[in-house]
Amino acid sequence: MPTRPDIEAVAEEVFSALADPSRRAILAALAAGGPATATDLATRLPITRQAIAKHLALLAEAGLVAAEPGERRRVRYRLRSAPMQVAQQFLAALARDWDRQLDALQEHLNTIVAVQPARTKKAQEPK
Repeated sequence: MPTRPDIEAVAEEVFSALADPSRRAILAALAAGGPATATDLATRLPITRQAIAKHLALLAEAGLVAAEPGERRRVRYRLRSAPMQVAQQFLAALARDWDRQLDALQEHLNTIVAVQPARTKKAQEPK
């Protein structure tokens, strides 16, 4: 399992790759149809083959797709789930950190609310 800085670096690569709607569409097409060439993807998506090839290179750099040699020097791309799983671990850890902070805030607010009515009653008592 990657260390904390490695997890953050992988997550950053994944999030950068997923920031582009064309790359998300390419990943969705690969998820739905399995391994495909840039040409195959161009027939399924409203993106040129050249643009798809550039996006696939960025997705490969992020580790989200792997290039596999195919017939007649055609390269097929398939999804790789490992970087996405690392990004999910990063988000889960971030959510746990937020949950702890929010739980502490809720506990603090509950304490204030519990103490405040007692103060209000004292202030309303005749002197």
